Amino acid sequence: KEPDLTTSILSSHPIGYMVDPIFGKTESSVGMTVVPSETSLDFTSATLDSAVLVLNLGTQFYGDTATSKYSIDVYQLSNAITKYKSSDVIAHNSNVLGNFNSRIFPNTKVKVTEVVTSGKDTIRTMTPQIRIPLNKTFIQNTILSLPTTGTSSNAKFVDYFKGLYAEINKSSSSGTGGIAFLDFAGSNSYLQLVYRKPNATNGVDTLSKNFAIAAANTVTANIKHDYTGTAIQTQLNNPTVQYGVTYLQGLAGVRTKISFPNLKNFTTVYGKAVINKAELVVDLSAGTYALPFAPSQRLSLYRWDIAEQEVNVPDRDQSGSNYNGDPRAKTDAAFGGYYDSLKNRYIFNVTAYVQDLIDGTKIDYGTFIAPESLTGTSTNLGLSRGTTTASRAVIGTFGNPTN
Repeated sequence: KEPDLTTSILSSHPIGYMVDPIFGKTESSVGMTVVPSETSLDFTSATLDSAVLVLNLGTQFYGDTATSKYSIDVYQLSNAITKYKSSDVIAHNSNVLGNFNSRIFPNTKVKVTEVVTSGKDTIRTMTPQIRIPLNKTFIQNTILSLPTTGTSSNAKFVDYFKGLYAEINKSSSSGTGGIAFLDFAGSNSYLQLVYRKPNATNGVDTLSKNFAIAAANTVTANIKHDYTGTAIQTQLNNPTVQYGVTYLQGLAGVRTKISFPNLKNFTTVYGKAVINKAELVVDLSAGTYALPFAPSQRLSLYRWDIAEQEVNVPDRDQSGSNYNGDPRAKTDAAFGGYYDSLKNRYIFNVTAYVQDLIDGTKIDYGTFIAPESLTGTSTNLGLSRGTTTASRAVIGTFGNPTN
């Protein structure tokens, strides 16, 4: 089982629910801090026309978009966000403020009406997004009733309003489901308020204000996996047994530990050796990757150091701006781990790692395989591997008849 992972510094956060015939149930909810786009907003005599929570969709989606309908409920947070582990429960009030109930279209742009002050409203084409209308009475009473001091700083507003929480309503969703990733890296996710306010010439202006949702330390995700009744749960209950088929799943799910027991004594048996090329070939188990649960497009291979901290294997230990890596490290493309759809397998180039294990310059404290985002890099190993992909793979050992 993967350890808990920190979700606060992700650029995109998972939300959804899916039922996988092999991996059981997975669900993820999101807590969001919202802050005013400008300080000391004056809502005197303002009347709310609409309040919409806009959640910008990232490029990744795992699961079914063809037939499944996703029901997403929105609540107010009970407390400001201070906990960011993937297993942390996100406390929220019980009143539903808004609901989205539809298929999700992660690749379809949407057209929305943009309010233009003292001008004609205009139609804009926006990036793919989920738009959830919120309860107007609630927003009128909680935000538009605030004096200017309530928005005099982000901290004051957060202390008062706390934030919003979104989760899947499983009883009103349908289909096998899936996991969407919400993009909070830019300014395309926000709470939008459209309201009318008297102006100085005895007229009425229609105004629009966005309350931003930014990623860094203001958003968190709660991720749950339920492996009850699956072969995965059997393996988790018996972790010391060696298995011919093992399981990999993102979203802080499960990983596979492998070992190279014969390399330690390689020189004793064969003498000293210079390894020209060593590859780790990982085969998918047949019949385990039918749509909508496609195999991971990329896997990561990493190891434990003596303190059981996750580090790159030498072949991927690339140098960074403030870090000198291994001079033998390869580019990500040369290192491998990408899905070969023709042969249903993954290949890693591990020449340097095998050489070090043979020479005894590195000790195999634990070597692991897990899903990884296509956009992951060696410098953000834990993030890209653990929480920015919801994909999975079922792998078999060499000679297994289900390879």
